[in-house]
Amino acid sequence: MVTRLCVVVVVLLVGWMPAAAQSPAPALDGVVYDMTGRVLPGASVVVTDERGGLVATATTDQRGAWHVDVSRQGRLTVTVMANGFDAASHVVDVTLSSLAPIVSTLTIAPTREHVVVTAVAERAPLTVMMDPRQARQPMPAHDAAEYLDTIAGFSTVRKGGSGADPVLRGMAGSRLTILADGATLLGGCSARMDPPTAYIFPETYDAVTVVKGPQTVKYGAIASAGTVLFERANPRLASPSWQANGSVTLGAFGRHDEVFDMRAGTPAFYVRGAGSRSAMDDYRDGDGNAVHSSYMRWNADTAVGWTPDDTTRLEVGAQMSDGHAAYADRGVDGAKFRRNGVGVTFEERRPGARLSRIDVTGSYNYVDHVMDNYSLRDKASAMTMPMAMNPDRTTWGGRAMTTWSFDRVTIESGVDVQANQHRSRNTMNQDVMPYDTLAWQNDARFLSAGLFAEANYRARPSTRVIGGVRVDRATGEDLRPGVSLSMMETLPNPTSGRRRTDLLGGGFGRVEHDLASMPVVLYAGLGRTSRFPDFWELATTESTSSLSAFETRPETTTQLDAGVRVNAGSTSAVASVYSNRIDDFILIQSGYAKPGMMGARLATVSRNVDARSVGGEFTVTQRIGAAWIVDGTMAYVRGSNRTDDLPLAQLPPLETRVNVQYQRDRWSLGGLARLVDAQDRVALGQGTIVGRDFAATRGFNVLSFNGGWKATSLLLVSLGVDNVLNETYAEHISRQGASIPGFAPQIAQVREPGRTAWVRLSVRR
Repeated sequence: MVTRLCVVVVVLLVGWMPAAAQSPAPALDGVVYDMTGRVLPGASVVVTDERGGLVATATTDQRGAWHVDVSRQGRLTVTVMANGFDAASHVVDVTLSSLAPIVSTLTIAPTREHVVVTAVAERAPLTVMMDPRQARQPMPAHDAAEYLDTIAGFSTVRKGGSGADPVLRGMAGSRLTILADGATLLGGCSARMDPPTAYIFPETYDAVTVVKGPQTVKYGAIASAGTVLFERANPRLASPSWQANGSVTLGAFGRHDEVFDMRAGTPAFYVRGAGSRSAMDDYRDGDGNAVHSSYMRWNADTAVGWTPDDTTRLEVGAQMSDGHAAYADRGVDGAKFRRNGVGVTFEERRPGARLSRIDVTGSYNYVDHVMDNYSLRDKASAMTMPMAMNPDRTTWGGRAMTTWSFDRVTIESGVDVQANQHRSRNTMNQDVMPYDTLAWQNDARFLSAGLFAEANYRARPSTRVIGGVRVDRATGEDLRPGVSLSMMETLPNPTSGRRRTDLLGGGFGRVEHDLASMPVVLYAGLGRTSRFPDFWELATTESTSSLSAFETRPETTTQLDAGVRVNAGSTSAVASVYSNRIDDFILIQSGYAKPGMMGARLATVSRNVDARSVGGEFTVTQRIGAAWIVDGTMAYVRGSNRTDDLPLAQLPPLETRVNVQYQRDRWSLGGLARLVDAQDRVALGQGTIVGRDFAATRGFNVLSFNGGWKATSLLLVSLGVDNVLNETYAEHISRQGASIPGFAPQIAQVREPGRTAWVRLSVRR
């Protein structure tokens, strides 16, 4: 018995000893994020030894995760790279013990660092990501609308020198969602003097991301035109350090901008502060006529953060801004654009876990806006009593989202909520009855809550399926006691005190496929969204049958997107097309005849109509040799109002941009030609909350030049001359000019600036 037991023990020991001698091979794991905290699929990971010898390579999956087995111990270098981003390196000491996952955060690589940017291409299907600190032409933007105008598919509605409204693919207003640091911004002005983009100063942000079409559900109710994210990145510092960025821009018509942004801290804590100021006098058009357009805007942001490790961040931030702006399209100007905001952000990344990320945000924003006819105009020439209108808006918002990661699929799900209230107080005689002594009048209150889930599934190594669903419960309450028909006539509001609630659903699905035989990505997506009418559509217009438009039906958009991306050595190109059906499109129509006390009167109404639109964008970049680069973009949209058998109003015409750049060492020279077609497809008096059609427009061509010089590793000098030939022109979708004492009459669209020279000095440390 003892002999048999000894034999068994020996056999077990013999079998165990080789296994014990063979220790498991060391392994490295990691997760790669972009600067805004989103995972980066498709990033390359290279592991080398101390002598530079290759040890292993890997590519991140849909979760941004990677894994390699290494055949040796000791000090190794892990380098992470992704197209369009700066590389990140980590030095690790590999032992037999397990290592914590390596967390890499990649920042946007400066595109052709000393080149002035004139166009931006997609980095991923239907997604554009940009560095807002790069110099751009036309003149570097002082607000978000001007900044977005360089992206194919975007246009702007000019009203003066400031406060333009952005339009994407012909869609404007709440069809385009704008978020700053995760918070949805809403303007207060009933006449759209202060669209959300007027409160955003692009250069104080680290990244701008645009998702075109109804192709995401994560950022509030699905936007039919697209979603724009202005984001700041505050990753954990590796050691006590500081970083700073700043720029000064000087230009014609008294233009001067100053921007400063600084971040300092330790691995555990950081503080960040940013400020900007932009001002300009009245500009002149190509004929030398002054346009009522002067402005001054300032902004200040601060944030304090806690980063106890590489995967956790808690931040509290605050924002303030104000200014004034003259408007060439109306009888009043913007005397105040005050914004106060507070935001809280918590994020925890859990590499390797099923629950791989938790995000929680909360925000408060208050905008206080004043319109008047005396602050920026000569009282004596106004020939009217000094009057003022003071709307304000308070917005609360929050979102909680979890990210779940599995072998081939990532799921982001969560809940968000937003509540906002609009008020106003107006005076017809500021001298006798100052507006700031009057009681506030509540106009409308809104509340929305949504549930969402978005998934990214890698069906095969070359095929990805992305999709999402969302359900929103939207409530609006009409608080207006009366409806003003004119300055002297107000009638009882038939929907005063009424509340409405709509349950809205939507979602999208998209397939992306990489061709094996060539560097080409094909994609196609289908999205559907129902949009609750916004404040301007419900509370600033009438309906065709009532003094109130509060019963306007939700707008439902079903859109197909398709495209191709090519990245072949010296050539890169993106072509995208879309087609949509818009049921109950909310059309704003001016001059609608309604019965009145003394016969027919003309009113501005909200109407539901059925509409269609098709269009597309094309961008291409071609490198020729080592020094020449040619960029080109083209954008077109065509729409129809099926109910009225008319063109869909307020659509920009065909636009083409061609940019040629020559680079050598530290400097560059470039020329930009902008070719815009005529637009004769108009529907007089019809449009959106942003503007209405009132005339067909001719085409125009604008030529501009730019240059860049990288004086040192820190200092970049950019300069340019916009509209070199001093063309007199106006954009088709710009607002109609008003007759303003002291200025040449503008009976057509507000004209664009004439020849404009500028220079910009920027410093990055």
